[in-house]
Amino acid sequence: MTAPGSDIAARSAWGARAGELDALGAILPRGRAGHLATLLTDADVATLRHLAEQGMGANSLRALSSDLGYLEAWARAATGAALPWPAPLELVLKFVAHHLWDPGRKERDPAHGMPEGVRAGLAGKGLLRSTGPHAPATVRRRLSSWTTLHAWRDVAGPFGSPGLRKALRLATRAAPRPRQRKSREALVVEVLAQVLARLDGIAACEGRDLHDDPRKGQALRLRALRDRAMLSLAFAAGGRRRSEIAALETGQIEWRGAEDPEGADDIPLLLVSLGRTKTKSAEEGHRVTVRGRAVGDLDSWLRAAAIERGAVFRRINRWGRVAGTPITPQSVNLVVKARVQEAGYDPADYSAHGLRSGYLTEAFLQGVSLPEAMGQSGHRSATQAAAYFTAAEGGRGRASGLLD
Repeated sequence: MTAPGSDIAARSAWGARAGELDALGAILPRGRAGHLATLLTDADVATLRHLAEQGMGANSLRALSSDLGYLEAWARAATGAALPWPAPLELVLKFVAHHLWDPGRKERDPAHGMPEGVRAGLAGKGLLRSTGPHAPATVRRRLSSWTTLHAWRDVAGPFGSPGLRKALRLATRAAPRPRQRKSREALVVEVLAQVLARLDGIAACEGRDLHDDPRKGQALRLRALRDRAMLSLAFAAGGRRRSEIAALETGQIEWRGAEDPEGADDIPLLLVSLGRTKTKSAEEGHRVTVRGRAVGDLDSWLRAAAIERGAVFRRINRWGRVAGTPITPQSVNLVVKARVQEAGYDPADYSAHGLRSGYLTEAFLQGVSLPEAMGQSGHRSATQAAAYFTAAEGGRGRASGLLD
């Protein structure tokens, strides 16, 4: 039986942690502060606050906090104790064994893989829905987060151990799961052109031509202008991530002109400074050049919405009022799905990440060199960049027809 005093102390500690996490609300999944407070220790919360003060990107912090909460819950379910720092190699190997296992062997040997008691404990906290092994990419991401948290706590972990690398490699083979793409289909130029053509038609109309209520018609037109600029700019700027598009501000855009090689007037172009990205710090930055229709699409949107400073892509209410606040990354994803559906495609096949895979796929198809494409997209790994080239699977790439 728990002593009344200890129960009060536990509730007090939980309340303090919840309060600390509320202060970090901008980096946590919406509505998760209270739940995470039951999973994390006071030291965990202090680590997250330190990371926030050091300026780590919001998306990275959000992933770290989620992974840390899961690791703490798993450690308690598997060992009955909080996550130790540093983690011993045996515990990390246990984590791999609990999450990557052979489903066939599990049917023959219930003790194989994650024990039922551990699974039930995690499921009861809403942290585990699948009854099968985890995706190898998920396990690697959580191990990477575990490694990062060790470094920020200034303790050495066992994550460089040859034994761990071998165990992870063998466990991955034992739990084969096909890699799930963030977007089933790449949003290549052929598809994007049809999406933009439809938006061109809406943007050219007057509000009264689009709806019986001119204000609602104006809202439809403004959304078309915004979405057209968002999609064309995101693609032309190297397939930008949805978080980068949602966070884009006018101060990151520099309007320039380049000399036309055929002797005509200057060609308008943009220099887009992306600042902190998933792979670059704010100090390193990443700047890309954009020209072509994306420049005109962006100019039309900014003029129509009377945006001179602040967020580039903003919410628009049903009456056509443009808000001062930016859209969310999730909204970018919803825009992609809605617009491809209007163009006749299955929205289940596309997501905002399709712009990124589509840019690199199209770059390969049009003969752009890998280094040049990576310079625009911001990829650091040639292997990862090349993995986006999915067009050859559909028979469009040159590699599939060398004998023709």
